[in-house]
Amino acid sequence: MNKSRIWIVSDVDGTLMDHFYDLTPAKETIAWLQRLGIPVILCTSKTKSEVKIIRNDLNLKDPYIVENGGAIYGEYSNGKEWEIILGKSYTILEKILNNLSENINFKLRPLNTLNDDEATNLTGLEGESLKLMRDRHWSMPFLNPPDIFDKDLKRLCQIYDVEIFRGNRMSHLLSKNSNKGIAIKKLLNKNKNFNAQIIGLGDSPNDLPLLNNSKYKIVISGIKGPNQILLNQLKGTDVCISKKPHGYGWKEEVFKLVTKLLNN
Repeated sequence: MNKSRIWIVSDVDGTLMDHFYDLTPAKETIAWLQRLGIPVILCTSKTKSEVKIIRNDLNLKDPYIVENGGAIYGEYSNGKEWEIILGKSYTILEKILNNLSENINFKLRPLNTLNDDEATNLTGLEGESLKLMRDRHWSMPFLNPPDIFDKDLKRLCQIYDVEIFRGNRMSHLLSKNSNKGIAIKKLLNKNKNFNAQIIGLGDSPNDLPLLNNSKYKIVISGIKGPNQILLNQLKGTDVCISKKPHGYGWKEEVFKLVTKLLNN
């Protein structure tokens, strides 16, 4: 990672894989990137416990960013783990979310308070996968509130020194010092690789900090096309939109761009 001039930094849900959690379409391209020595850094709202399983499945050894930038993990050459914690603790964020609920007179419901059936309906996860999803320490996902509360929540976030990032299926409450973009900067600094050209890939508004901190921005489409809110937020910037959805779009756009960069 210290020497590679290209970094792939990718969201996971809806980007690297579809909402049925199929990683198959991207596996061949990831193996190709590994042969080239190009790191694939997962940058996701998922927990450390969830990402460990995905990394094992993909045979990834590169650092990874979890809980929307709440923490960064990696391994030293001797296998010992290192971590960089950027977020506020779950306990603190839970108190802040309760305060926000009281202020807007609407109950903002944390993901971890859903029963198993509700969580499965929302995420498609079952059994042990639900347990891994709930192993959360540095972020507070909650059900998307009605749009009428957006203005008040934005104002209150300034008071509590937090931010809310809205995803396709849920919102995420984070410390102002922890988002995907801040985590990317921290990782660049740790590796002293300030010339790395970052290819960033995401599919929803909570990927905006990731994409804004990438030299090459790729928005991965869903089955019904790209997220229009995210595209509006990126208006005026140079953005590539995948023609194919999820992992198929990821595979196609990464292969095309990396090939072009290596041949320049």
